[in-house]
Amino acid sequence: MFLSVVAAFVLTLPACSQAGNETKGGGPVILMSTSLGDVKIELFEKEAPETVKNFLAYVNDKFYDGTIFHRVIAGFMVQGGGMTPDMQQKKTKPPIKNESSNGLKNDTYTLAMARTSVPDSATSQFFINVKNNDFLNKASAQDGVGYAVFGKVIEGTDVVDKIEKVTTGRGDVPTEPVVIKSVTVVASEKK
Repeated sequence: MFLSVVAAFVLTLPACSQAGNETKGGGPVILMSTSLGDVKIELFEKEAPETVKNFLAYVNDKFYDGTIFHRVIAGFMVQGGGMTPDMQQKKTKPPIKNESSNGLKNDTYTLAMARTSVPDSATSQFFINVKNNDFLNKASAQDGVGYAVFGKVIEGTDVVDKIEKVTTGRGDVPTEPVVIKSVTVVASEKK
């Protein structure tokens, strides 16, 4: 089963907000090493405590190591965090509460949780927005819930851009796997 960030991708999207989530400073920072390069992401622990705790539990368990970006839609997002290179879904922990009401927006280079059509169904899969996706924010979401942002790329946006541009086939799956080699915490919250 794929966790989808939207049930159906609609070609006529509402106008997108141009305001970005600024780097918050002080949150944990993770290094995601991929087959296309490294990405550093600051996690917004104060705004999305349960989501960050859940994500870090997967990081500490080395769950993401060897998974792939299994869904890439140019001009929208790149999704990973749950599938092996042979497209097998990994066993996850129980789903978490959706923290989409935290005031953070699905803007370019933000990290958000993927989920099914059930609001509180996010487990391990995440996506990186490659543009401002206002329609995924709680205030604009068709389901009135939206998708919980919990981090932002602070280094390696060029790598995210490379991932966005890979050739995809059926189901928006890259034809050549984009492997997440490892995800590690490189900086803890500053007290």
